[in-house]
Amino acid sequence: MTLFASFTIALLCLVVNTFVLVAIRQTAEEYRANEVVGAALRVVHLIKRGTLPSTMAPEPGGALQVLNSHGQVVASSPNLKGRPRITGTTPTADNSANTSVECDLSAYPGQCMVVSTFRVYEPDGDWYVYTVGPVVPWYVHLSVLAFLIGISIALTSLVAFGTWKVVANTLAPVDAIRSKLSDITATDLGQRVPVPITHDEIRALALTANETLDRLQTAVEQQRRFASDASHDLRSPITAMRAQVEEALLYPDSADWPRTAEAIVGSLDRLQAIVTDLLTLAKLDAGASGAKEPVDLADLVVAETIRPRVKKVVTSLDPGVVVTGDRLRLARLLTNLIDNAERHADHTITITVREQGGRAVLEILDDGAGIAHDQRDIVFRRFTRLDASRNRDAGGTGLGLPIAREIAGSHHGTLTIGDSVRGARFVLSLPVREP
Repeated sequence: MTLFASFTIALLCLVVNTFVLVAIRQTAEEYRANEVVGAALRVVHLIKRGTLPSTMAPEPGGALQVLNSHGQVVASSPNLKGRPRITGTTPTADNSANTSVECDLSAYPGQCMVVSTFRVYEPDGDWYVYTVGPVVPWYVHLSVLAFLIGISIALTSLVAFGTWKVVANTLAPVDAIRSKLSDITATDLGQRVPVPITHDEIRALALTANETLDRLQTAVEQQRRFASDASHDLRSPITAMRAQVEEALLYPDSADWPRTAEAIVGSLDRLQAIVTDLLTLAKLDAGASGAKEPVDLADLVVAETIRPRVKKVVTSLDPGVVVTGDRLRLARLLTNLIDNAERHADHTITITVREQGGRAVLEILDDGAGIAHDQRDIVFRRFTRLDASRNRDAGGTGLGLPIAREIAGSHHGTLTIGDSVRGARFVLSLPVREP
């Protein structure tokens, strides 16, 4: 940034100095020409008055020469004393004066000079007055060139220093953020990066980084709670089986081995259900892609409700509501929701399929006690089972609804709990398959 800014300002100074130098040179050339012409006019005045001396002092760095009607040098400056006619240039017939730049004059070989020529009308013929002055150089004067170069160097240096300081001050918060992020580890996610007081993009970056760290900390805490809950739920059936086996081994003769075996099989079923659900969640968390096939939600509901259930199932299905997804996963989602409704319903489960606003909507409503508004998000947490759920189904894993929501999310849909007059109303919304 500093190099780019310095190069840009240096280039700008070069362009500006060029225009300034050209303007000053034009002014200086006009001044030099007027100076040479003025010197010639003073000589013409002396000729007309008849007071022309043979030797006259020229302007600094210049020369003058006067020729009579016979072409003889009758007056000159000391540097042209005894020299022949300096130039053969004369004004045109319609003009009495002429000013031009001539090079390689006899008195100034290898140089270019400003020459002013005047024709003076005298009784014996035309006299000629020549005045010569040095040409203005391209840099006008060394002081002008030194001033412009000095200003350019000073301005470039000032811009370079200013850019360096501004960029350094701008990047200082970024370096502080980088340093703090390098200190934050998975065991110390409570730290946050410093937020600058300025309202700019760096502040937005720091706020975004802190928000990301907040989400990361929340995710890590959820993973830790999940690991703790999973360990607890897995340990419970194992502990029960161990206690039943140890009790039977203590009194092998009086133990009811068939009953013990049945109890162990029940614990194994619960253990298998937990492991199966954990594997399903692991696949969903890993983002494993399922099949992409058309699935008619009405047909899916018919297939999943065909087997007998304890509670009455009432359906209202609009045909032709087709989505794109994995039929097996969607069937698992539907089964989890129906099983959950069956555990909490008093008598009836109502299933509705319709298309609304370009979305496929599936609703499952039970006539049970319902779910309190402040617990509608809690039920989707892993291993979360409300007191009512624990009383109705002690063998539940607490993973059915979380799995259902993860499957909905993997199909770019949502699974929420809506308001209802009675019972719990689960609403699944999925994008409709394009024709």
